[in-house]
Amino acid sequence: MTEVGAIQQINGTELYYEYHQNEDSEETILLIHGFLSSSFSFRQLVPLLKKEYSVISVDIPPFGKSGKTTTFKYSYHNMAKTVLQLLNILGIQQAFVIGHSMGGQISLNMAHLKPAAIKGAVLLCSSSYLKRIKNSMRYSSYLPFFHHYVKLYLARSGVEENLNRVVYNAQLIDKEMIDGYMQPFLNNDIFKALTRMIRDREGDLPTEILQTIRVPCLLIWGEHDRVVPLHVGKRLHKDLPNSKLVVLKDAGHLVPEEKPEEVHHHIKSFISSLEQVHV
Repeated sequence: MTEVGAIQQINGTELYYEYHQNEDSEETILLIHGFLSSSFSFRQLVPLLKKEYSVISVDIPPFGKSGKTTTFKYSYHNMAKTVLQLLNILGIQQAFVIGHSMGGQISLNMAHLKPAAIKGAVLLCSSSYLKRIKNSMRYSSYLPFFHHYVKLYLARSGVEENLNRVVYNAQLIDKEMIDGYMQPFLNNDIFKALTRMIRDREGDLPTEILQTIRVPCLLIWGEHDRVVPLHVGKRLHKDLPNSKLVVLKDAGHLVPEEKPEEVHHHIKSFISSLEQVHV
């Protein structure tokens, strides 16, 4: 088994990824984190998955160690296209994609853009049905120094307060977790890139497109998710024609951190069920 952390220049930005190659597995899993996060959010899940599969974990621009340029288009469509190009560069024709929160919406865009490349999608508390940011906010983002407002807004809530909102059991929050989720914001360039993201982010995929996605999907939701409530997961399950919904007890929004063993179990069962279908 080999492990590599690397950066690829794709679509005019730097894309950081970690590739854990498992020579004993034919399956590759691609992990995509959520908004204001990084690959760090999968730190509990990767050690479990890489024992059985090859695993790629990416930092979606402008987060983590990926580029924070203001010339990159931070739309879901372009993010999905960028990650699909990474798979192509790595010579991976098909992969299972696992997306948390915003990463789930990017995963759905990938399944819509290039279904042949996606064997299956696991959506962990996936962002869904959000509209595009209001025009007033988009226009404001063109104002000089607007990125300072973005920085102040995020600093006001703080990492620890945000973590309290996304986990069900606050006792899970420790210094390592706080420091890990703080890391992406130590580079001031991220706030200029987030300002660009406000302008670029389109709305989530509408129902009429979701209903055309035939890629097998496993939806895993925290029963007490306050960020993307369970009723959103139930609606998404209805709109995705080839999907299954699993609800985790005593869990909030950050299920890869809160319930890694259970999430791993359901992912493994999902992949095994699809492998049996294709035997």
